[in-house]
Amino acid sequence: MPRRLAPTRLLALSLAAASLALTLVGCSGSDGAPAGERPQGDPAATNPYADRAGYADPGSRTAQAAARAKSEGDAEAERVFSRLATTPQGIWLTPEEYPAGSVAAFVTTIVEGADDADQVPTFVVYGIPDRDCSGGFSGGGLTADQYGPWVQEIADAVDAAAPSVPIVAVVEPDALASAIECDRREERVRLVDDAVTRLADAGVTTYLDGGHSHWIEPQRLAPLLRKAGVERSRGFATNVSNYQTDDDERAYAEQLSGLLDGAHYIIDTGRNGNGSTDEWCNPTGRAYGTDPAPAPQGDAEHLDASVWVKPPGESDGECGGGPPAGRFWPERALEMSISSGW
Repeated sequence: MPRRLAPTRLLALSLAAASLALTLVGCSGSDGAPAGERPQGDPAATNPYADRAGYADPGSRTAQAAARAKSEGDAEAERVFSRLATTPQGIWLTPEEYPAGSVAAFVTTIVEGADDADQVPTFVVYGIPDRDCSGGFSGGGLTADQYGPWVQEIADAVDAAAPSVPIVAVVEPDALASAIECDRREERVRLVDDAVTRLADAGVTTYLDGGHSHWIEPQRLAPLLRKAGVERSRGFATNVSNYQTDDDERAYAEQLSGLLDGAHYIIDTGRNGNGSTDEWCNPTGRAYGTDPAPAPQGDAEHLDASVWVKPPGESDGECGGGPPAGRFWPERALEMSISSGW
């Protein structure tokens, strides 16, 4: 996964969405949409996590690891991996695993499964050119010409499925913050902006990647987020694939939100239970963090939810004894379960 990972709307539209919600409140589900019908209005206008649980992909690498542990008779590993597998986590879309021509079928399967379960899936769109330019463990991605059509295939699959539940996408972890370090601002901003537009047009609630509290200063990142279309998204995600504490992330994200007209945000809490170290790639001694859940009443003003964007049992890359980025790492997952008191 990405290196530092150590991963106003128009007034008339807002008023229209609010009016629709009030009209339907007496005869609809908690999201304001009648049962079985697709949510109406601006997908960025409301917190997608507020009224439904997150969706856990039953075919995830973690679920596969749980099945292997069961077949091998390893009861403790099965217990831990099963608990992980049933915890909602980000569903990563990369062109290497889901190239053009096949990504739509996978997205359709996830969206239909989530819709049937009345739960919210969180996709992670991760295919921008030279995506891990500042780290190197998750290199690759598409060319600039290939990227837009690939994202469009994702968007079209969601649109065609016409789900009644919100569909969330975290757009390109690492892309904007690392663009400052790698001097790729112009291309990154253009491609992220285009991706946000394509996904929003399909009714997807998007969060741009917003770095984390110990990387790029909010004043430096906010202008890139503006140029990359944050005003057409719900907001941004912080701490993706990283280990910074909840308190540090809230403070950082509220500062960044203040520079973005009150944009909302989510925090990746999958692996920050023991906070961070100076290491960003597979540091030892970490623990699972706050379980995925909408922000409780009275929490930080613009926080939508704690979300496990990075599946916490997966490696950051071939560092610290880990397998390639994105592979499930059984030994580390079990170590983290002990640190977490599981």
